[in-house]
Amino acid sequence: MKKIGVLTSGGDAPGMNAAIRSVVRTGLYYGLEVIGIKRGYAGLIEADFEQMNRNSVSDIIQRGGTFLLSARCEEFKTKEGRAKAFKNMQQEGIEGLVVIGGDGSLRGAEIVNKELGIPAIGIPGTIDNDLAGTDYTIGYDTAMNTVLDAINKIRDTATSHKRTFIIETMGRLAGFLTMMTGLAGGAEAIIIPEMDFDIDEICQKLIKRYKMGKLHNIVLVAEGVKEDFRTNQPAHDSSAFSIGQIIAEKTGQETRVIILGHLQRGGSPTAFDRILGSRMGARAVELLMEGESNKMVAFSDNKIISRDLSKILSMKKEIDMDLYKLSQILSS
Repeated sequence: MKKIGVLTSGGDAPGMNAAIRSVVRTGLYYGLEVIGIKRGYAGLIEADFEQMNRNSVSDIIQRGGTFLLSARCEEFKTKEGRAKAFKNMQQEGIEGLVVIGGDGSLRGAEIVNKELGIPAIGIPGTIDNDLAGTDYTIGYDTAMNTVLDAINKIRDTATSHKRTFIIETMGRLAGFLTMMTGLAGGAEAIIIPEMDFDIDEICQKLIKRYKMGKLHNIVLVAEGVKEDFRTNQPAHDSSAFSIGQIIAEKTGQETRVIILGHLQRGGSPTAFDRILGSRMGARAVELLMEGESNKMVAFSDNKIISRDLSKILSMKKEIDMDLYKLSQILSS
């Protein structure tokens, strides 16, 4: 193998730049040419390629987002779009591909392997941490710290005004980010898609804590919880607003709703995410050089390993019930 490509796709995550930097410099160290592909799979289709050197990735390890840019590409889901991508990769001489992204991005890598016949290695990069087979995904640690910082600041004003705050966090259809930041931030209630909950029980807990002299309450809601709790019909807006309205009515407490939104994606990556991105990027290049394909780099028991990509994409990552139970105990 003489030339490889690297792209980032889907939602950006802090630490992606560290992974790109590692792919480029590891590849160059082993004598490979490395092509940066701009805007994910859209860049493959449009041949938006850039020859990379060491200077191309200088001064990016501390930056959030992805300097290769990212995009969601519907055209790649079509045979015509994939044919264009394959033709461009052949003309450029790209013999292997590293894909950094979440579930949808890695499904694209699986297609590159199986349909286009080009070896592709996936690196899990998503703040949702919802990919099976890896303890952590790139960006998750930084996002947790971002949410935790927001909780700390919201708690200050919540205490000052004796208010209950409903905070919606990201995570797509998974509750990992919500559960862990709720545990770390001392939330009074954590509502995630994976677990049933009783809104009346939560309200009684908040009333009880208020009577005990608690000046404020923090309730974390994962964005994947999408239901109108009055009608059991899909909510037209964020379920956090529905939950907030019910809590205000049942408790009589002054209640505010905050949607943290995309600020959770940004910011300089933590040391953990920089190191994780660097380790995963290097291993992805090594796997290509070893002749591997259709693999995902993973972090398990503090080791960098590889998993079968197709198997990982067929699995659902489960919430750690011990941690969820602990969060319930500590908030009781």
